[in-house]
Formats: sequence, C-alpha cells, structure tokens
Amino acid sequence: MRFVASSLLLAATALLSACVSQGTYNQEVAKASTYQQLDGQLKGEVAADQAQITQLDNVVRVTLANGILFAEGGWELNAAGKATLAKLAPVLKTLTGQTIQLKGYTDNVPIGPELRSRFPTNADLSKARAQAVASELVSQGVPASMITVAGLGEADPVASNDTPQGRAKNRRVVMDIVAAR
Repeated sequence: MRFVASSLLLAATALLSACVSQGTYNQEVAKASTYQQLDGQLKGEVAADQAQITQLDNVVRVTLANGILFAEGGWELNAAGKATLAKLAPVLKTLTGQTIQLKGYTDNVPIGPELRSRFPTNADLSKARAQAVASELVSQGVPASMITVAGLGEADPVASNDTPQGRAKNRRVVMDIVAAR
C-alpha cells in the first residue's frame, strides 16, 4: 500500500512539474525521497505503532511515541530511543536546504511532585524531551544548525486525554522536516 501511495505521489509530482518551477519540482522530489528513506528506516517502529511518517504539503513529519524514546515521566533517552534515532540520523545528516523542527508534547496530567522542581510545567518537560532527541541526533552527526526545539506540553492533543491509551498517544516527539527559509 505504501509503495502504491509513494508511486502515485511521484507520478503526480511528475505531472505537476510541467506547471511548476524547476525549484518547486526539485523540492517535491527531495521531499518524496526523504519520506521514502525515513519510511524504510522505521518499518518496524511504524508496524508496532511506535512511529508514524506522513508527507504533508511542505513537511515530512515523523512522529515518535514517547514509549519508544523515554521511560514514563522521563526525559532521558532509553536504549530503544537511541537505537531509533540511530536509524534516522544517516538520512537526516544528508539533508540540504532543510531544517528539522523538533516539538515535544505531553498529556494533560500535571507533573508529579518528584519532577515538579525540575519541570514546573508539562511544557518544560516536553521541551526537555525534544532537546534530548536533538542532542542525540547531533551526537550522531546531524548538524545542530539544522535543528530547532520547542516544548508544547499538552497543546494539540491527537487523542482524548480521558483514557490511558489516549494519553499515551499525546505523549510524543514530532519531527517536522521543512525547507529552510
């Protein structure tokens, strides 16, 4: 199914190339190539519902579930998180003319008393998680100048916070790969 969708996207891009500038065409081809490479690297994580890769108008988005990156309530990468990022780094460090926007998210459960002195808000915790991802990518050769980091806490939930499963989906790090401005 993914191959068919990717093939259709490339065919549509080729058809549209007659109607767009060479620069726009090149950006679309690069975006499709980035998507395919990242998808190939994270097949197991996608199949396990620990990662999602989507291609939007101007963005290739990689969403990583917190469960694959951190212990619950934690902000330091675990071994699985480091291994997952090690799969992405070879693709990311070859990108040119693009930036990587890392955004951390949490559920809406307030920070527990044991972490409150270090992270007063969910936004602070989510930024620490995004920063941990950024630091690991940089340690694996991705240029720091390509990366920006934001902590958005409980903003923009993708599921209801009324269930444990929904809260788990809301705890995530989103990596948007966009053309540099």
